[in-house]
Amino acid sequence: MGASLTEGRPLKIILKFMLPLLLGNIFQQFYNMVDTIIVGKFVGANALAAVGSTGTIMFLVLGIANGMATGFTVLTSQKFGAKQIEETKATVANGIMLSGIVVVVLTALSLTFMHPVLRLMNTPEDIYDDAYSYISVICMGIVMLVSYNLFSAFLRAIGNSRIPLFSLIFSALLNIVLDVVFIVNFHMGVAGAAWATNLSQGIAAILCVVYIIKKEPVLTPTRRMWRLNRQYSRLQLYIGVPMALQFGITASGTMIMQSAINIYGSVAVAGFTAASKVQNLLTQGMMAIGQTMTSYSGQNFGKGDLERVEYGVKDAMKIMTVYSIAAALLAVLALPYMMKLFFASDAVFDDLIPWARTYIYECVFAYIPLSAIFIFRNSMQGCGYGMTAMMLGIVEFFTRLIAALLSIRIKSYALAVGSDPLAWLTAGIISVILFLHVMKDLKAKKLTAENIK
Repeated sequence: MGASLTEGRPLKIILKFMLPLLLGNIFQQFYNMVDTIIVGKFVGANALAAVGSTGTIMFLVLGIANGMATGFTVLTSQKFGAKQIEETKATVANGIMLSGIVVVVLTALSLTFMHPVLRLMNTPEDIYDDAYSYISVICMGIVMLVSYNLFSAFLRAIGNSRIPLFSLIFSALLNIVLDVVFIVNFHMGVAGAAWATNLSQGIAAILCVVYIIKKEPVLTPTRRMWRLNRQYSRLQLYIGVPMALQFGITASGTMIMQSAINIYGSVAVAGFTAASKVQNLLTQGMMAIGQTMTSYSGQNFGKGDLERVEYGVKDAMKIMTVYSIAAALLAVLALPYMMKLFFASDAVFDDLIPWARTYIYECVFAYIPLSAIFIFRNSMQGCGYGMTAMMLGIVEFFTRLIAALLSIRIKSYALAVGSDPLAWLTAGIISVILFLHVMKDLKAKKLTAENIK
C-alpha cells in the first residue's frame, strides 16, 4: 500500500524507501550485465563491443522517454502529499495518455534516424551490423520499457517502493532465462539479448498494473477521468519536458564521449563497455537516492513543509557520502574479478583490462559529486523546478563536449573516459548552488502567500 513520506524522521524514512529501490536497480543492472556476459561469452568480444557502442544511444532514447514519464508522476506525488485523492487519480490517467503520445513519437523518430546516428558516432565497421541490430530491437520495445518505468514511478509517488522491486526481481530472473533461450539455444545473437530485455520489462510493467488495479485505488482513475486535462497536461509537461530534455542533453554528451572512445577501436570499446557495466552496478545507490528524493520532496512540497525537504536533503547526503566511499573501494578492488565474467579467454581479458581500469580509476574520485547531482536535482524536480534542474544536464553536456573534443585532438583515451568524472564534478558543485537558490525562492513565495492571508 502507499505510504506518507511527510511524517517521521527523514533519515529513517529515506533509508526505508531507498533500500527497495536500490535492490530493484541492482537487479535491473544485473540482468543488463547478464545480457552483456552471455553476449561476450557466447557471441564474442566484437558483439559485446557492439552492444556497448549503442549504450549511449539507448540512454538517450530511453532517457528522454523515461524522463518524461517520471516527470508526469511528480504531480501525482504532490497531489498525494496534499491528500487530494480524486486529483491524484486524475493525474494518473493524464500521465498515461501523455506517455502514450511520447512513446509513439519517440519510437518512430528513433527507428527512422538510427543509421545516421550510428555513422555520426564513428561506430567501427566490424561491429556496425550487430550494433544496429541490437539498438533497433530496443527501440521497437520502447513501449514496454517506458510502461514499467511509468507505473513503478506512480507507485513510488505514493510511497510504495516494494512492489516495483518484487516485479523487477521476477523480470530479472525471466530475463536470464530468455537470454539463454534466445542467444544460446536459438542463436539469435545480440538481437536475442535485446528481445529478452524488452519482454522482461514488459512483464514487470504488467505486474505493476495488476497490483495497482487490485491494491491501490488511489492510483486507479475512474472512467470519466480518461481524457486529457488541459491544466494537468500543462503542469505535467512543465515538469516532464525539462526532465526529458535533461536526460537528452546529458545523453548527447555521453554520445560525444562514446564517439571519442570509438576511434580507439573495438578492443577499447569492449573494455570500456565491461567497465561501464561494473560501474553502473556499483553506482545504483545514486539512482535510488534520486528516485527517493523525487517522491520525498514531492510529497513534502505538496504538504508545504519546506524545512522537511531541507532536512531530508542533508540526511540523504550523509547516507550517500558513506555509500560513495564504499562503492569506490569496491569498484577498484572488484574490477579485475568482475571483468573476467564478460570474456571467454584470458588472452582477450589481458588486452581489455587496461582500457577498463583507466575508466574506473578516474571515475571513483567523483562518486560523491555524482551523488550530489541526484540528490539536489531530483529534490528540485520534486518541488516542481524542472527547468532549474535541467541546467545541470546542460553543464554536464558542455563539460563532456569540451573534454571529448580535446581528447580527440590530443589523442588521449584517458581524457576521453575522463569526460564522465569531469562532468560529475562540475555539475555536482553547481547542483548545490541551484538547490540553495530554489529553497530561497520557495521560502520567499511561501512567506508572501502567508502575508496575503
